[in-house]
Amino acid sequence: MMIRAGLVGLGKIARDQHLPAIDMIDGIALVAVASRNAQGEGVHNYPDLGAMLAGEPDLDAVILCQPPQVRYAAARQALLAGKHVFLEKPPGATVSEVDALIALARQQGVTLYASWHSRYAAAVAQAKAWIAERTVKRIDIQWREDVRHWHPGQPWIWEAGGFGVFDPGINALSILTEIIAEPITMLSASLEVPSNKQAPIGATLGMATASGATIDAVFDWRQTGPQTWDIEVKTDKGTLLLSEGGNMLRLDGDVQVKAPDEEYPTMYRRFVDLVASRAIDADTAPLRLVADAFLCGRHCPTAAFED
Repeated sequence: MMIRAGLVGLGKIARDQHLPAIDMIDGIALVAVASRNAQGEGVHNYPDLGAMLAGEPDLDAVILCQPPQVRYAAARQALLAGKHVFLEKPPGATVSEVDALIALARQQGVTLYASWHSRYAAAVAQAKAWIAERTVKRIDIQWREDVRHWHPGQPWIWEAGGFGVFDPGINALSILTEIIAEPITMLSASLEVPSNKQAPIGATLGMATASGATIDAVFDWRQTGPQTWDIEVKTDKGTLLLSEGGNMLRLDGDVQVKAPDEEYPTMYRRFVDLVASRAIDADTAPLRLVADAFLCGRHCPTAAFED
């Protein structure tokens, strides 16, 4: 079966990651794009999702790449039309939105896929297997990016529901909740919110595993030069360091894995398999930690930040 897919929201992430990945993967073909401001090449183009659904009755799946504030309404519309849905991360603006989408997808008998791309980084599976045989003592996360590089001219990230620095930070939390088998709880959060924005530019989090291991995380969107995406796990039998967003693995300082980024092609293979069995894969654990951070967060206003 060839999945006929339509993509909604032809922005930077769609052009950089989704379009090349779809071209690489057997079993799925992009046939339509819905975007207010852009046109896809070699496909049918529509101004919005409603027009695309009306104009493409044979569409099998919808890929949603818009900002999270509008993703729930679009996903619900696609699911009600009987389409399989691929959600760019984060899968919704709130946990309750995603829970409602899971229930609707189950009712409709179609696939819903929350695509936590960082979980598919090259070294994550090996890190998970290594940790499973040890007792975790402490975890330190450093996730620092330059917002101007990754989100140029995208004001939605600073608006309510746009996540701010948790847009990249949730990638670290998606890896964390994948490699640590036990529950993780949020203990404290300090959020730096620019005076002219509604979402944080920095966050310092205190968490813990159910067995008591301390987890400290620092997210910052003001990094210049090389970007930092590191998770260090100290155990009773050595120390693991995941870096480069999960594509490099060091054990006690020695490199074990260093591989190129193939996260999105791997996710699309997963999506093709899910659609074949009409299965649902929509874990909310990373989103729940972000929600808890906002719930227990102490807001620390910073100087105005002009993006």
